[in-house]
Amino acid sequence: MEKVSFGFTDVSPQEKTHLVGNVFRRVASRYDLMNDAMSGGLHRLWKDDFVRLVQPRQGEHILDMAGGTGDIAFRLARSGAEVTVADINPAMLEVGQKRANRRGLTGLVWQEQNAEHLSFKDNSFDAYTIAFGIRNVTHIEKALSEALRVLKPGGRFFCLEFSQTEWPGFSDLYSLYSTHIVPKIGQLLAKDEDSYRYLVESIQRFPNMEKFADMIKAAGFVQIRVRPILGGLVAVHSGWKV
Repeated sequence: MEKVSFGFTDVSPQEKTHLVGNVFRRVASRYDLMNDAMSGGLHRLWKDDFVRLVQPRQGEHILDMAGGTGDIAFRLARSGAEVTVADINPAMLEVGQKRANRRGLTGLVWQEQNAEHLSFKDNSFDAYTIAFGIRNVTHIEKALSEALRVLKPGGRFFCLEFSQTEWPGFSDLYSLYSTHIVPKIGQLLAKDEDSYRYLVESIQRFPNMEKFADMIKAAGFVQIRVRPILGGLVAVHSGWKV
């Protein structure tokens, strides 16, 4: 029977989808708190930098996958791009729509979608973005294949995700922080130590920068680029569809 990782535990694909869904249902209302705990608040700067790399343009159609709370979509929409926010978790989408309403943003499209089985037609989007979401997908290869399918020829793929830093010393320091401190922050502030422990473990099980770049290439993308942040603690991977 096929097994996939749920943190440090190996489970069936169906069980992972269910378990990950439960995690994000629990943390949806505290999404910013979660990311602040994982990154020390730096995720806001990383997302700004990520969107600058995407270079969204007026009138472009962009799919922001696993973007339920709108963090990336709000930034993309400032350019005048037409953004579809897709997420498998309705609780995350609900948070994002409420945040959009508070900001008076009415031009975004919100859809419940599974990254492995998108309902969009081939060649639909000019760019595909996914931030801190790809490691939670049950079958990453399927999600990458779907990303390629829905992009137009010449379309751009951008992924922002935690990875493993290559800076000596800092790697050990962050490992101690994430393994021992982040779950306790989750318990203290969100009364949910288990979800935060899973999120830490999911980072440690995610392929390193080189291996993930190889996966993007294997999916059919070209001109793969990797931009490490803090030595690879976080990385932006990008590629093009031809």
